[in-house]
Amino acid sequence: MKHLQHFLLWPLFFTCQLIVLALVSWHLLAQFHFAYPTGYKLLNLDQHIAEYAPQNRYKQQFEFTTPADHWRLFGEITDAVQNSGKGLGDIRYPLPSGQTTPLMHEAEIVHLQDVANLIDVFYATGVSCLFMWLGLIALTYWQRLVPPASKHILLGFLAATLVIALAIVLIGPTAVFYWLHVQVFPEGHQWFFYYEESLMTTLMKAPDIFAFIALLLVALLITLWSASVYGLNKLLQSRR
Repeated sequence: MKHLQHFLLWPLFFTCQLIVLALVSWHLLAQFHFAYPTGYKLLNLDQHIAEYAPQNRYKQQFEFTTPADHWRLFGEITDAVQNSGKGLGDIRYPLPSGQTTPLMHEAEIVHLQDVANLIDVFYATGVSCLFMWLGLIALTYWQRLVPPASKHILLGFLAATLVIALAIVLIGPTAVFYWLHVQVFPEGHQWFFYYEESLMTTLMKAPDIFAFIALLLVALLITLWSASVYGLNKLLQSRR
């Protein structure tokens, strides 16, 4: 039984826990649009937009929009991809004339729909892992199983996080970002957009904003992981 726990039960348990907590972290941050206004200021997105918006080949006069417009637009993109892509084509920005015009052209909408589809898969996977994780918690509780020491769990998690972070730094964040896009998005669908051809990309200063979001996600995930390990040990100790 101890060998089964060591090689199967606890690895499966903590894998499910990791996926569940990653989903919870994502979902919580999505409710606050991934703190885009903070990233906006830290990355000087106002200056970036002022430089590249006038150069856009498909959309005009975006340079006359305000930071409040930018925060709203990013929020609407976030809400749409969280809702299976519904409303992506309805996102519009104001013109100086008082009229509004669509933010994105067709290729951008297709790409964000691909993102929305990927997020749907993430949610489905996370919910499945949640039920499995709860079942494993019940099993370990009723069987009075002893989990690995909290110190070992936390150190292992942090070590794995540092190794992954180091690998990304050595390979290059941009190279990793591009490789992941090639792997997960349908062949033939455009996912790379120059700033001069995409207000979506300009609005986000991609990939810089994603590095900011990744740091938020990792910080929240580490916090939730530490809390869950502490809570798990308290729960199982109560049955000993």
